[in-house]
Order: sequence, then structure tokens, then C-alpha cells
Amino acid sequence: MATTPETTAIPIARPLIGSEERAAVLRVLDSGQLAQGPEVAAFEHEFAAFLGVRHAVAVANGTAALHVALLAHGIGPGDEVITTPFTFVASANAILYVGARPVFVDIDPKSYNLDPTLVERALTSRTRALLPVYLYGNPWGADAYAEIAARDGLALVEDACQAHGALRQGRIVGTFGTACFSFYPTKNMTTAEGGMITTNDDAVADRARVLRQHGARHTYEHEVLGYNYRMTEIQAAIGRVQLGRLAEWTARRRANARYYDVHLRSVATPVEDAGDRHVYHQYTVRVPEALGRDALRARLRAGGIGTSVHYPRPVHQQPLYRGLGYADRLPVAEQASCEVLSLPVWPGLAEGDLARIVAVLEDA
Repeated sequence: MATTPETTAIPIARPLIGSEERAAVLRVLDSGQLAQGPEVAAFEHEFAAFLGVRHAVAVANGTAALHVALLAHGIGPGDEVITTPFTFVASANAILYVGARPVFVDIDPKSYNLDPTLVERALTSRTRALLPVYLYGNPWGADAYAEIAARDGLALVEDACQAHGALRQGRIVGTFGTACFSFYPTKNMTTAEGGMITTNDDAVADRARVLRQHGARHTYEHEVLGYNYRMTEIQAAIGRVQLGRLAEWTARRRANARYYDVHLRSVATPVEDAGDRHVYHQYTVRVPEALGRDALRARLRAGGIGTSVHYPRPVHQQPLYRGLGYADRLPVAEQASCEVLSLPVWPGLAEGDLARIVAVLEDA
């Protein structure tokens, strides 16, 4: 029986895994070296070259990257780290992991990234670091965060987990400070699970390598309390193939985004500054309250189109953080959480898929 558009699903995202990735996995399995070996070292070297940084340190996932990066900068109890309330909870949780206090600052209403003016107002004598997130792959604000950090002697930990290859005024994110990347299955490139810390600071890189491997620089010689945050050889082998395809996939994501930009009329579409390269980990629109996001999402679902809300509740309003005493109002983030809706933008979409998504949305 022929499948109708109403029953043919277009998922919100799907990892692209091909024959090269499969061959890479089999190569590793045949080698007998499965964890923290030559594939990981090669992936680190290639990812560092991709960004143009001195060091890339592979870890088990993006959350581990954030945790280790903060520890490597010496962030700990009594310190404050300014971050965003409008992101996945891991960004703030990593600050709690090291015993520091997240300080939430409201976001810019167009980019959804931290508002630099509000960051400056939130600085105190206890502020030790900034942890901005390049949400949805938008690099907006990276230069401003770096300027504030340099002026005030703060560590800058870039959460670039959604921003592989994004450019801010021609400069690639991951080079403004110490950066963290995620290779979760739905990211712009994947290793199934995995993460990477990038830095030009030799001391930070050295501490990160020790911390990811039980605090050991040499086998069975443990200098500090460390963690089992190593990346496997299988993950790294997949990542090396995916990194080689990232430029092509970024171009497709951007082309898909341009299609939406031209054809969507009923919702507010993402903003990209001139001179920037947004990499559209998510293509997230703003749905007017009069239209109703949940109703629109239901119509899209009925048409076989997957969507997601990133994110339905800001971090400072999560039960965990309410229990820790966070009660401030952050109105821009709170309003955004009621209106944002992510549409499929992954590089495997055909133009017919995009046309169908636009038609169903505009009809609603």
C-alpha cells in the first residue's frame, strides 16, 4: 500500500551513519584496541586542526567536557559562574558538580544567548567564570563574552555543544576560550556519545587529560581525584569520519534554513548577524501566542512532522533549582520557553520534506 503524507513521518532529527562509519567501527573491533588508543589521539589531533587550536581532549560526553573544563580552570566551592537559564540542564549542572554556584542571567530575545549587558551587571567579587551557550548553533555574543572575561580576569568556558563549526564575525567558536563540544546522536556530528574539550592553554589541557583518566598521568599513579571520562576507540573512529563530512552537512543545514527563511510567514524565524555562520543544530521558530505553539505542534504531528521544544522550562525554574532557592524572574527566557518550536533541519531532508513542513505549518 502506498504511504500517504499524513502517515509518513519526518523526524525532528536523525543521525546520518553510512558505510564509512561502519567500516571504521569494524576496523577498531578487528584491532583489539577499544579504549583511549590511536583512534582517540588521531581524532583529537584532527579536531584541534579543524578549530585551529593547540589542544583537543576527548571525553565520554558533552557533560563530562563541561565538568572537566571547569575543574581544569580551578573552579570550585565558593565561586560563582554566570550562565544561561535557557539551555539543557547539563550546562548549569556541571557548575554544581564542582561545588560552585550558577548565576543565571537573562537572554537576548533574538539570539536566545546570554545578554552581555546583563552579564556585566551580574559580576561580583566571587565571579570566577562565564559559561555561555551558543544555543541552536548561533555564535552570537562570543566576542562580547571573551572581552568581558579578558577584562575581568575570568575563565571563559564556551558551551559549544550545539555549535560545531559556527563562526562569530569570521572566527570559529571554540577558540574564544576553553570550549566544550558534544557528539550526542542528534548533534551536527556524532560519535554516538562523546565530547571534546578544546583550548590553547597548555596547563588547562594537561589538567583535563589527567582528570579524564582517574587523575593519572602514568598507569597506576594517581595524582588527584579524577574520573573515568575516557572516549572509546569506536567513538573516535566514528567521529573522524563524521568530522570529514561536517562541512557538507553544515552547508545542507544552512540551505534548509534558508528555505524556511524564504517560505515561512506565520512564525518568527531565527536571526543570523551579518558576518556570522549559524550552524542550525536546531531551526527554532517563535510561535505567536495568538496562534498557539501546542496547537501548531499538534497539527504538525498529525501531518507526520516531528517537532520539539528546546526548552519548555528554563533551568532556574526546574524543580532541582527551585529546591536550591532560585526564585528570580528572568522574563525573556521564561517567555521564550512558552513560544519556541524546533522544526526538522537535519541534512538528510529533501526539498519535498521542507515544502511539506512549510505547507502544513502555514495551513495551520
